[in-house]
Amino acid sequence: MTTMTMSTSPAPAARIQPGRAVEIADGVHWVGVLDPALRSFDIVLSTANGTTYNSYVVRGEKGVAVIDTVKEAFAPEFFKRLESVCSYDEITTIVINHLEPDHSGALPELMKRAPQAHVYLSSRAPMMFKALLKSTDVTPSAFTLVKTGSSLDLGGRTLAFYQTPFLHWPDTQCTYVPELALLFSGDVFGCHFCDNRLFNDKVGDFRFSFEYYYAHIMRPFRQHVLTGLELLEPLELQLIAPAHGPVLRQNPRHYVQRYRELAEGRLDDQVVGEKTLLIFYISAYGATRRMAEAIAQGAEEEEGVRVSLYDLEVGDVSPFIDLIETADGIAIGSPTINGDATKPVWDLLSSLHTIHVRGKLGAAFGSFGWSGEAVAMMEDRLKGLRLHLPFDGLRLKLVPTEEELAQCQELGRKLARHLTTPPDELFAEAA
Repeated sequence: MTTMTMSTSPAPAARIQPGRAVEIADGVHWVGVLDPALRSFDIVLSTANGTTYNSYVVRGEKGVAVIDTVKEAFAPEFFKRLESVCSYDEITTIVINHLEPDHSGALPELMKRAPQAHVYLSSRAPMMFKALLKSTDVTPSAFTLVKTGSSLDLGGRTLAFYQTPFLHWPDTQCTYVPELALLFSGDVFGCHFCDNRLFNDKVGDFRFSFEYYYAHIMRPFRQHVLTGLELLEPLELQLIAPAHGPVLRQNPRHYVQRYRELAEGRLDDQVVGEKTLLIFYISAYGATRRMAEAIAQGAEEEEGVRVSLYDLEVGDVSPFIDLIETADGIAIGSPTINGDATKPVWDLLSSLHTIHVRGKLGAAFGSFGWSGEAVAMMEDRLKGLRLHLPFDGLRLKLVPTEEELAQCQELGRKLARHLTTPPDELFAEAA
């Protein structure tokens, strides 16, 4: 695709000023807002540097387009910036790449101020759009649904749409301006990092924020990230304008490449030609540890399976997440203490929502003294994460006997055999 070169005017030396837009490319302005005081986003993310809610204006010969809005509480500052670069009657187009409230909060008011503007949404967005406007009277004529391959001519500036569902909501899309090789990427390639110097070559070091954002927002949708990259990687990229964090004008391709590296997994090539079974355990008096060791011993008898044993008493479960994402099966053991599994086990299980584990082989085991609820509770969580649990969990009272350890070994053999047996043979055995 032939493109024009983006404006090479000198980078603004001044920091973002209240009520003033910032030009990021020829005829394109940032009209977002800063939220430096935010310390928690969507409950689960820490934001030590706050965040930004990025909105953009694209001016064409036929009209003006607004790309995304901002969180409702920050709407007054957004409208001041917007008014600094255009009048409301010039706005012909509103594109919402993602309808989460931090990007669409000011949309209802913008539609009132620019009633002639037409809204463009991804094909999966109508229900959320209607819910946002709190109205069942929103007719299809109020918006246009777009898909990959759809485009809009602003006059000298084209808006081309690329559907990137589940990055990280079902309705997510990206918008590309080919004349400027500029990608409005939505949440993709963004991060929670607030710095009023705006551009990636001017702000502080945000590498940690970029990686942290990917790990908590995008990593659960790893396969969708890979699918989205297939769409976006072929594009010429002079500038990436995400919905959060710095505008990426220096080496924007680097951030696309980093997504590829993160999505493909850092450990994929460490074990070649073998299935991997990870066995995690924590043990109060050694009984659950002996069960784990016996399961490992049984599993190791099966050729073609690499078995690893890990004690969760180390406390920090974060090093195990990459291992689990690239493993074929996991077994988790815990004693029952006060009617529950232990905290390190729940720490590990609660971390699995950030990675793709659906369909992996799973199992639970543990020793108990009184009631023994831990195994069933761990199984419920593994099933909730959509792991495949073909075998009942193993729960043994107090210190396991030699006969009971033999049961553990047999569970290990079954797990390993399940990993190496073709699906059609497993189906035949079950029948």
